[in-house]
Amino acid sequence: MRRILDAFGVALSSLAEHKLRTTLTMLGMMFGVGAVIAMLSIGAGAEREAMALIERLGTRNVVIRAKQYKPEELAEIRKKSLGLSLRDVDALQEAVPGVEYAAPKIEIEPYKILSATGKTEGAAVYGVSHRHKDVTPFALAEGRLIDLADESHHGQVAVIGAGVRRDLFGADPAIGKDIKVNDVWFEVIGVLAPEANAASAVQGISVGSTEHEIYLPFTTALRKLDRDPLKSPLGEIVVRLAPDAPAGETGAVVGTLLDRLHSGARDFEIVVPEALLRHSRETQRLFNLVMGLIAGISLLVGGIGIMNIMLATVLEQTREIGVRRAVGARRADIRFQFLVTAFTLAMLGGLLGVTMGVAIAHAVAAYADWPTVVTTWSIALSLGVSVLVGVASGLYPAVRAARLDPIQALNTGA
Repeated sequence: MRRILDAFGVALSSLAEHKLRTTLTMLGMMFGVGAVIAMLSIGAGAEREAMALIERLGTRNVVIRAKQYKPEELAEIRKKSLGLSLRDVDALQEAVPGVEYAAPKIEIEPYKILSATGKTEGAAVYGVSHRHKDVTPFALAEGRLIDLADESHHGQVAVIGAGVRRDLFGADPAIGKDIKVNDVWFEVIGVLAPEANAASAVQGISVGSTEHEIYLPFTTALRKLDRDPLKSPLGEIVVRLAPDAPAGETGAVVGTLLDRLHSGARDFEIVVPEALLRHSRETQRLFNLVMGLIAGISLLVGGIGIMNIMLATVLEQTREIGVRRAVGARRADIRFQFLVTAFTLAMLGGLLGVTMGVAIAHAVAAYADWPTVVTTWSIALSLGVSVLVGVASGLYPAVRAARLDPIQALNTGA
């Protein structure tokens, strides 16, 4: 231990004698480590956000959505297919193995949403089943959600998002108050908790936010709210799978069944969140690999800098090496001293790089509104590679110094 401590002391003294050169050499390692941590933290943040969006779709779900068409195309398609309907819901529950239940969802195009105290614009209105709360994660702030009785009796009730509540009622209580959607009045029975994440998309699949959404019983929406007759009766069907049901295979069976029910008109799309999750992870692994390799080039450049300064140190300390060999130092001692110097240089640059990388990650999150996650393994990986590159770069100069002939070294330095 004393030998190691003495070696570190000599290394620090040697580096301190050439402060500018040492600082410039450490910059290469600092930028390399900082780039690796920053890149991996940005990638980890993007992965976490994608995972959260996919989780909102439900990894045990298969989502069927009606496709959007131009009016002239829609008229032709309706000659063969009605679109997604309650018939499809019943067929999926009865004929597809592994399906626990299916929850229908209707999108209403509102032209007027108001209350006695205010109005809101841009809110989305959906008719949903009482099963909707089981297939989509909901955080309820107050009141209750739509239940089977509301659905069975075509109840004129509504659950509203936190943004809609602010627009319509401000700071006043919302439960028990009435809101008007188009020409029909609904009693507010529940208010959803605020959401930090806005509506987004993952791999081209949109994932909405409940902030500015209103939920009604789908039976009430079908009976009491006007809709375009050419549009699909249902906008979406969420199929909940049994725990042991394979999502990919079940999704294929669902597609085959709906093709038959729709007379071959592919007026729907099927989203399997589990497949999206798997694909997202594979894409993220590739992204991390590419970004890590690109950032690793900076570490390689830093390693070349360390080799350069160590070779210069060998030339400058030739006489000192000769004196140490003459008084009994072994080649292994000389080699160890130079390797410790290279290790110290790489470690100092790496620690500065960790600080820089964490700072960049936080700056990106704060000013670019991009989620970043600094993980322990990214710090350990970048710091470990930094030290490894530094020691590897110092190996050749250390071996060269250890092989110097003591007599020639003394004569050269004289």
